[in-house]
Amino acid sequence: MAAAPTRPGGRTAGRMGLLLTVVGLAGFVTTLDNTVVTVALPSIQRDLGARLAALEWVATGYILTFAGFMLAGGRLADVYGRRRMLVAGLGVFTAASLVAGLASSIGLLVAARLAQGAGAALILPATLAVLAGRDERERSLGVAVWMASGAGALALGPVVGGYLSQHLHWSWIFLINVPVGVAVIALAVVAVPETVAERRVPVDVAGSVASVVCLSAGTFALIHAGEHGWTSPAVLSALAACLAGGLVFLVVERRVTAPMAEPELFRVRAFTGGVLAQVLWGLGVNGVFFYTALFLQGVLGFTPVASGLAFVPLALLVVAVTPLAPMIERRVGAGRTVALGLVLVAAGMVAAAFLEPGDGWARLLPAVCAIGVGSALTMPLGSAVLGAVPEERAGVAGGIFSVSREISGLFGIAVIGVIVQGAGGFALGYSLGLAVAAGLVLAGAVISLVTLP
Repeated sequence: MAAAPTRPGGRTAGRMGLLLTVVGLAGFVTTLDNTVVTVALPSIQRDLGARLAALEWVATGYILTFAGFMLAGGRLADVYGRRRMLVAGLGVFTAASLVAGLASSIGLLVAARLAQGAGAALILPATLAVLAGRDERERSLGVAVWMASGAGALALGPVVGGYLSQHLHWSWIFLINVPVGVAVIALAVVAVPETVAERRVPVDVAGSVASVVCLSAGTFALIHAGEHGWTSPAVLSALAACLAGGLVFLVVERRVTAPMAEPELFRVRAFTGGVLAQVLWGLGVNGVFFYTALFLQGVLGFTPVASGLAFVPLALLVVAVTPLAPMIERRVGAGRTVALGLVLVAAGMVAAAFLEPGDGWARLLPAVCAIGVGSALTMPLGSAVLGAVPEERAGVAGGIFSVSREISGLFGIAVIGVIVQGAGGFALGYSLGLAVAAGLVLAGAVISLVTLP
């Protein structure tokens, strides 16, 4: 008789394990496709005879729709149900991956990449939102898995893409998503509880369209400003569209009866502070990721393979330390845990800023390890943001948090790029860029201390 209560608990633990698997795999594959294609671009160009302009769209089209549709994806999850939108997004992403892998023309590949991004924009906010109804311990663990999977994918993307394109074929960087996507869909149907859909709440169509225009145009400007210049007609037009979309969005959200993103959300200190800290972390870390690969090869003399492997310890430390973050959070609070993590990230950046030609792994690894451990300790950010808003707005909260990560990464690359290009030399510019990035991350540490519980 005494053993009877154990079985439901075991089933509950098993269901939570499946849910964490869904969250981790969905977060990993959608983030991986941000960077996995970069190394394979030369092979794609040779096979499909693509021009450089079309090749750029293969790399950036995914990010464009991913960031542009994410806020709308979060709201759709709140209105129509999180499991429904998660499964729908996984279906679109998986089907588009299959088309991309089988594409025989550059036009079809670009279209598939745009569709992949749209599917991912439904997936990522929903994976975060499904954790909103869990208790604090489970929510913290789930968000830690979600953020760790994204950080690991960001670091491993070039390595995976390089290996698959060199030893198999570039199509496998897309085709590998198909069995993973099918498996995650099957797990999601079993493990993810459906939320009550807000059928009687009208979808904020005008706000959704305005957010897509604003975010897509802003993303386009950030991606192409480095190559074409901020004063080029295409970039200026995109910035104007971004500004117009943003202004329309603000006006609409104040007037509609069921706004997509209520302004009241940003009056919650923990929500706003968590989003700002995430933005500042993204500004620093993503800019460093992008230019570190160039620095390792161009200044330190690393081979392409060695420069890719340099990010592996970072990814492994993120995965290894992530389970400790919720335990530290329960002892000292989210604010202190995140602040400690951001200080470690900034310290790693400062250490990397002093690297010189001829330096090797002995001086590089301490900097990489500090950034990895510190990034793992920022995991309570997502849990704090989710816990600060009503559960029925978790989709929008997840969308805002996810958008902040994507946009801050692109903006970080642009900001650090301006510093690198204006310093008169790449090595000097890289060091100055790291110093600026460290300052931004430290500002995030201060905000975390002040705003998070």
